[in-house]
Amino acid sequence: MSVQVQASLFDSGEQLGLRGLGGVRRRELGRGAWIDVLPGWLTGADALFEELAQRVPWQAERRLMYERVVAVPRLLAHYREGAELPHPVLAQAREALGAHYARELREPFVSAGLCYYRDGRDSVAWHGDRIGRGELEDTMVAIVSVGEPRPLLLRPRPDAGGGGGGGQTVRQALGHGDLLVMGGSCQRTWEHAVPKTARPVGPRISIQFRPRGVA
Repeated sequence: MSVQVQASLFDSGEQLGLRGLGGVRRRELGRGAWIDVLPGWLTGADALFEELAQRVPWQAERRLMYERVVAVPRLLAHYREGAELPHPVLAQAREALGAHYARELREPFVSAGLCYYRDGRDSVAWHGDRIGRGELEDTMVAIVSVGEPRPLLLRPRPDAGGGGGGGQTVRQALGHGDLLVMGGSCQRTWEHAVPKTARPVGPRISIQFRPRGVA
C-alpha cells in the first residue's frame, strides 16, 4: 500500500524519535475531564506513517449499527497486551507515556489500537471509550497521530450532566506526530469524534494506547 503524505515543515528531515514530555499542556474540560496536548511529540512522523501504512496488517471491518451491518469507515489494527508493536518507536512511546503518567494513572498502558483514515470519507462517530472499566472509572487514552492532520472533536455527553465550556465543542487538529491524552472522567462525561469532510485531505494514522480493561 503506497500513499503520499504532504510533509510537515517541522517534520522534514528529522530522525524518527520522541521529544521530552515536559512541554505537554493540560486543558480542563469540566466535571473531572481533561486533555493534554503536545504538538510534534514524535519526530520523523511522516516516515513512520509510510512504514505503518505499508507494514501493518490493516483490516476492513463490518459492524452492526442501527439494525443493519455497515462497513466501518476506516481501516483498523489491534495489538493486545503482550503483542509486538509494528515499530519499535511505538513501544518507546508507550513506555515514555507510562512513566510520565505513572503517578496519575497508577498502571501502565498495555494495548495499542491503530486507525487508518485514508481520506475525508473515513471517520469515527461520536463515542467514548466506555467498554470495560472506562464506563465506571477515571482512566486515560493516549493518542499519537501521524500523517495529515484531521480534527478531533470533543463535546460533553448530554446524558452525563453536561461538562465544561458551556456545552461547546472542543476542536483539536492532530497529525505529524502530535500527542493528545484524554484523562480523568473524559470517557464517561465527554464524547469524541473524527468527522467526515468534503475537503481534500491526505491520509492519517491514529495510534491509541490504553491501560488494561479499557476499550
